[in-house]
Parts: sequence; C-alpha cells; structure tokens
Amino acid sequence: MSGGGLYPRRRRRPEINLVPLIDVLVMLIFFAFVTMQFKSASTMNLTLPKAESAGKNEIKDPLIITITKEGGYFVNTQTVQEKELDGIITKVASATKDATILIRADEKTQLQNAITAMDICRKHGLTKIRLQTK
Repeated sequence: MSGGGLYPRRRRRPEINLVPLIDVLVMLIFFAFVTMQFKSASTMNLTLPKAESAGKNEIKDPLIITITKEGGYFVNTQTVQEKELDGIITKVASATKDATILIRADEKTQLQNAITAMDICRKHGLTKIRLQTK
C-alpha cells in the first residue's frame, strides 16, 4: 500500500497565530492614545470677537459659559440647555455671590444668546460678568 488506500489523509487544521495580531493591536491602540487630542472648552471651534481694547483675562477660577455660533451653551466643558443653565447659575449663586462669570461667545452667535446668559446671571445676583474677546 502506497498511502492512498483505505485511510484518507487528514488535513491539518489551519492555525492563526494570535501573538502577532495582539502585538499589532496593542501598537494601534498605543498610537491612537498618543495622537488623540482631547477637546476642552478652550479648543472648541470658537472665533471670539475682536476688540482693540481687550485686556488680559486674569480671572481666578471663573465659571466659563461658552456659546457656540449655533446657540449651544457649555458650562465649563459640559453641554447644557438654556433651562439647565438657569439651574446651574442658581447653584453657583447660592454658594457665593462673589463668583466671576466668563462668557465666551462666538462672533457669529446671535446677541440674544449672550444677553440671555448675562440676564440669567444677573437675575440670581451675580454681577461679576466678563465677556471674552481676542
């Protein structure tokens, strides 16, 4: 018998070597974390209005209200609706009336959005309101 007889040869099952795949996956994850940019409120696509008399913002620990050109509100880095903004300002005002509010509004946003934020602050007794420009 020359090997081709009654017993068929069994094929070897294909094997996938997982070690190189895991190495590549780890390198991709590492590369993604190294090159990832975490956005904060200061790096939003915001074009601040220009003012020739703008000074330096040397405010310690302000509450930052950012208004996008679409009219969206952010408090520090958290997205909020207009109704939620009122609740947050209420909490800040109940803690201290001496809080400084920094409003960063895109130059293309409607003036009403900035006025609404300022009005909410004033309604709760917060008077240290600053508008950020460049």
